[in-house]
Amino acid sequence: MTAPVFLVEEDALTGVFPGTVFPLDGPEGRHAVSVRRLRVGEEIVLTDGSGTGVHGTVAAVEGKDHLDVAVTSVRSEPEPRPRITVVQALPKGDRGEVAVETMTETGVDAIVPWSASRCVTQWKGDRGLKSLGKWRATAREAGKQARRLRFPTVADLAGTRQVAELLAGADFAAVLHEEGSTPLATASLPETGDIVLVVGPEGGVSPEELAAFAEAGAHPYRLGPSVLRTSTAGTAAAALLLGRTGRWG
Repeated sequence: MTAPVFLVEEDALTGVFPGTVFPLDGPEGRHAVSVRRLRVGEEIVLTDGSGTGVHGTVAAVEGKDHLDVAVTSVRSEPEPRPRITVVQALPKGDRGEVAVETMTETGVDAIVPWSASRCVTQWKGDRGLKSLGKWRATAREAGKQARRLRFPTVADLAGTRQVAELLAGADFAAVLHEEGSTPLATASLPETGDIVLVVGPEGGVSPEELAAFAEAGAHPYRLGPSVLRTSTAGTAAAALLLGRTGRWG
């Protein structure tokens, strides 16, 4: 089994090199000591979630929330090519967290929550901020579970106009739609740059939204003969593209 991954603050690993002893405390230290029950000599990985990872072994354990990591190697993971962003319409209930979790495990680089016109769920006020916080926490935990060094970003809630602007700047943009005439499996993909996929709500993408996205350069593509739920379509599409672009090679 690969070593467990723990998240540290941004820039905390700057200047760390093999032979350094790095202290891990706070919530992550508590999880390592009290939940994972790591012991001296066990392997561990620390990451800033932005591509830098430190591999080492537990050198000492103190109390319930502190351990020292003897660093054995440092690795920097480059930006992925091409970069895959999924615009995810808000699903009902906890299906949003399920979508974020599986897309993170699969390898998506960025997730944009989208308030589509046909979404049953709408994020408003403090409740919306709480839901966004859950998505971001889910991405962090799934990133650690998947042993990723570069975690996906979860953007602020976007409206249709903001999504159209994002699509206009992409090197390849697609709206997943069961009535799309072109299979995503045969689409011409860029070797670098940004790929942006739009996943609509259970009620579908409205004609007005399709028109706005088409004007921005994003056309409808279908995944296959079956219709996937909004919480699984992004994961399936991302897996297809990761294989086709060689990122899963």
